[in-house]
Amino acid sequence: MRETAFPDVEGHATIAAMEPLSPDEIARYQRHILLPEIGGAGQQKLKAARVLVIGAGGLGAPILQYLAAAGIGTLGIVDDDRVSLSNLQRQVIHDSGTIGELKTESAALAIARLNPHVRLIRFEERFSRETARRQLSGFDLLIDGSDNFDTRYAAADAAEEARIPLVTGAVGRFDGSLTVLKPYETADDGAPNPGYRDLFPEAPPAGLIPSCAEAGIIGALTGVIGTMMAMEAIKLITGAGEPLIGRLLLYDALLARFETVRYKRRRARQAG
Repeated sequence: MRETAFPDVEGHATIAAMEPLSPDEIARYQRHILLPEIGGAGQQKLKAARVLVIGAGGLGAPILQYLAAAGIGTLGIVDDDRVSLSNLQRQVIHDSGTIGELKTESAALAIARLNPHVRLIRFEERFSRETARRQLSGFDLLIDGSDNFDTRYAAADAAEEARIPLVTGAVGRFDGSLTVLKPYETADDGAPNPGYRDLFPEAPPAGLIPSCAEAGIIGALTGVIGTMMAMEAIKLITGAGEPLIGRLLLYDALLARFETVRYKRRRARQAG
C-alpha cells in the first residue's frame, strides 16, 4: 500500500477526517453546490468520503477521473498491472508517456493533476479474498471495475461482510451492465436487499465468456458504464436520487438502448 503525496503509514483504518471546504474548493465545485440535491452539505459528504476502486483500467479510468473531479476526499486504487499500448484505446486515464508504468502510479499522477485536493492510497496488488479485509479497512464504499468473476465475487463478499455499498459493473464487446449492492439492508417493504449471488448464483465455466483481449471491446463503452458507476457512487454518498439497488441496468451500444431488470433476494438464501 502506498499513499500519494502523504507520508508512508502502516495502515489506513484511521484516515483523518476531512476539513471543511476551502474557498478554492467552493469555487471548484460551484456547479455541484448550486444543485439542491447536492448543495454544500452534499459536497462536504463527497470530501469526507473514502472510496476504494478495484481496477485502473477501462472501467476504473472514468470512475477515478469523475470521482476525483467530483471532490471525493480519499480514493484508493487497487491494481497490479502496468500500462501497455493496447490499453490506451479505452483506459483514458493513462497516456503514451506512461506506457510501462504501474497503472496505480499512472492513475495517481493523472488524478493529482486533475484535483490536488484528493488524497490517494495505492495498492499495487490484486484484490482477492485474502487481501480484501486489509485493503477495505478505512473505506466506506467499494467500486468494482475488475474484468473477472473471481474478483467480482470476492468484492461482493468483502463489501457485504464490511457492510458497505458496492457498485459493480461489467463490459464486453458492445454491451455493458451495472448495479448497486447493499445486501446487509432491507428494502422499503422490509424484504432483504439482494446480493451478487442472487443475480449471478455461480460463475460461468472457465472459457465460456471470452476476455476483451480475445473478443475485443469498443473503447467508448467503458466510458459510458464507468461514468455511470461513478454517478451511482455520488448518489450513494450524497443521498441524491435512487441508486440501482435491486436493479441491473443493461446497455446495448449498437442499438443505443438501455434496459433495467429488477432482481430480488433468492428464497433459499433468504430462508438461510
